[in-house]
Amino acid sequence: MQPSLWHLFLSFLKIGAFTFGGGYAMIPVFEREFVHRYKYLKEEEFHDVLVMVQSLPGVIAINFSVFIGLRLRGKKGAFVSALGVALPSFVIILTIATFFFRFVDHPIVEAVFKGVRISVVALIFTAGYKMFKAHRHLKGLFLATFTFALVYTADIHPFFVILMMGLFGYMIEYTKEVNHHDVS
Repeated sequence: MQPSLWHLFLSFLKIGAFTFGGGYAMIPVFEREFVHRYKYLKEEEFHDVLVMVQSLPGVIAINFSVFIGLRLRGKKGAFVSALGVALPSFVIILTIATFFFRFVDHPIVEAVFKGVRISVVALIFTAGYKMFKAHRHLKGLFLATFTFALVYTADIHPFFVILMMGLFGYMIEYTKEVNHHDVS
């Protein structure tokens, strides 16, 4: 069943309004809504979209909403999904910017932000753990460790590591396909 444009807009509006911590914190919420609750995407499709949006420049929440909206309802779906996820942040940031500097040093505001920071770390950890579970074979663990080493210890820019690993994944799949056709 295909969702209405209104349903897409409201789903992304809800996610954008009630998920703190940015796109990575939204990943488990996207998965719960679109894979498990409404079953608009299969888990494998969701993970493919996740890999794609992490590889692209820009805000991950916007990229996710555009890909899911495009997949489910075409260009109009992409537009209303992106609008839905971005609108709450825009309104909240505009409101906070208007009043924030008056209250930034208030102990209650500081305490709220400390609590939010902790929950954001937990949400990002959850997303990382789910990705690890999806690719927990030895090859995936090796590639994840190798990628981390390239970025962290070799100080190679993440863009180049993503590009290199994408080409590596393509070569692996291409050689599998060529070998499969040779056997047939």
